[in-house]
Amino acid sequence: MQLRPQFSIFAVGLTGTAQPHHFRFVHLHNHSHYSLLDGACRIKDLVDAAKRNHMPALALTDHGNMCGAIEFYKTCKKADLKPVIGVEAYMAPRSRKEKSASKAGMADTSFHLVLLAKNLQGYQNIMRLVSIGYLEGFYYRPRIDREVLQKYHEGIIVLSACLKGEVAQALLAGNEEGARQVALEYRELFGDDYYLEIHKHGIPEEDLVREKVKALSRELSIPLVVTNDTHYLKREHALPHDVLICLQTGKDRDDPNRLRYTTDQIYFKSQEEMQNTFPEESEALSITEEIAQKCDLKLDFDKVHLPTFAIPSEEQSKTLDEYLETLAYQGLRQRYAEVTPELEARLRHELAVIEQTGYAGYFLIVQDFTRVARAKGIPVGPGRGSAAGSLVSYCIGITNIDPIKYNLIFERFLNPERVTMPDIDIDFCYERREEMIKYVREKYGEANVTQIITFGTMAARAVIRDVGRVLKMRYSDVDKIAKMIPATVGISLDRALETVGELRTLVESDDTHKQLVEYAKVLEGLARHASTHAAGVVITPDELTNYTPLYKSNTGDVTTQYDMKALETIGVLKMD
Repeated sequence: MQLRPQFSIFAVGLTGTAQPHHFRFVHLHNHSHYSLLDGACRIKDLVDAAKRNHMPALALTDHGNMCGAIEFYKTCKKADLKPVIGVEAYMAPRSRKEKSASKAGMADTSFHLVLLAKNLQGYQNIMRLVSIGYLEGFYYRPRIDREVLQKYHEGIIVLSACLKGEVAQALLAGNEEGARQVALEYRELFGDDYYLEIHKHGIPEEDLVREKVKALSRELSIPLVVTNDTHYLKREHALPHDVLICLQTGKDRDDPNRLRYTTDQIYFKSQEEMQNTFPEESEALSITEEIAQKCDLKLDFDKVHLPTFAIPSEEQSKTLDEYLETLAYQGLRQRYAEVTPELEARLRHELAVIEQTGYAGYFLIVQDFTRVARAKGIPVGPGRGSAAGSLVSYCIGITNIDPIKYNLIFERFLNPERVTMPDIDIDFCYERREEMIKYVREKYGEANVTQIITFGTMAARAVIRDVGRVLKMRYSDVDKIAKMIPATVGISLDRALETVGELRTLVESDDTHKQLVEYAKVLEGLARHASTHAAGVVITPDELTNYTPLYKSNTGDVTTQYDMKALETIGVLKMD
């Protein structure tokens, strides 16, 4: 096995003196709150913790999804921290299409496997894999299998995961030969990018498995890597996290048969804590930085990815800009009895800016489906937001508000220095919205159009009620505290405690109330559930999974895994 840096090595400096050099541990197995009702870490808090601990990189490996990937990438970049995007995938024991369980129920329907993107190809392959998990392999969990992993394995680093991993499960069952075969199969597929993962969270089964994994590593020359399976930020967050698990499973905290973690060690540990936890595993600790160095994903958020607009056959000789100009001048003459030099100058200016920014296709796409909606008799709003400031939008029928009459400013809508795509908000009749989605799917392709995810979060009042219910507090007591929190948009528990003296006094006067609020503060703002955005649709130039991973709800709705903000960041066309 290749020798790797130890905890403390000596390098010769410029003066010729030996200088001690310490490696930097990197957390490669972390769950944010997008591991819904299991992870209790906000992304910014995870990144801040990595910076405080002088770590050079950080990975995000949520359960079966990539919902937080873009937020994580941007937050890491802003903090000058290398982002490692990944997922803790669910592997079907056999085929992802085989959906049956033994008496053990959910327990034997999937294994865990950590996938990390080395590069853009790996990132796109993980997007495809997690999408397949939801669209084809869902059975209790979004599962993939060896077949699709074989197809989309390029650019991916694999860690064998936790006790729920396939190697660990075989070892727990006493099937050492089975574990050996699994490890060899993954090594055959991923080569030097496959690692055997070990943990130490104070769980007896983990201690048994860890020694056997180490023996397997020596026998097969597959390198070991240490991770900590982070689910919450601080050790003292173990109890609020336990409340979160109760919310996920719908159980009371005192239910003896409920799912629970038997450790308080799955928190974000410092480098020193990891060193003290694994004093004999300097190589497996140091290899975390080596893995992070292998990962060099660069996402370009400056590109805009517009679907191709098909110009009518009679206008085929024109470019998108020329065709838009034709429609705009036709509309100008229809909208205004007299085309003044001022009107023409304004229209020329707007068309020049649209050409400069490359958004002619965007205007034509929106114009097309507003035209179709009106032709079908579907009520369309007059236009709202800054789009109403565009004369081009008015002339081609996107809006019905005269920007000249109301002295509206085009630059508020589209400015050459603006880095994001302008927003055109179109209101269609809610009852016939599905007709328009169907039209867009037929025109741009079923695989290129879908609805957009949104996340419900635990706001101040709601989280008090959720936590109070799990703690089996009296409804009247919880209701009294919840109602003391001002019904203000964006209010936080801290802000409520600052501004409402009666609430502060009540909470401080009783240990039960104090515990309720302390637990609620840890969980406040975390994602509680995913749903479909009421009005959001995304259209991509080709297959959606080249740009965003996909999610399927328990009602069968297919959406993006990326929310509105993330889709705007990656530069795809979203209509809302």
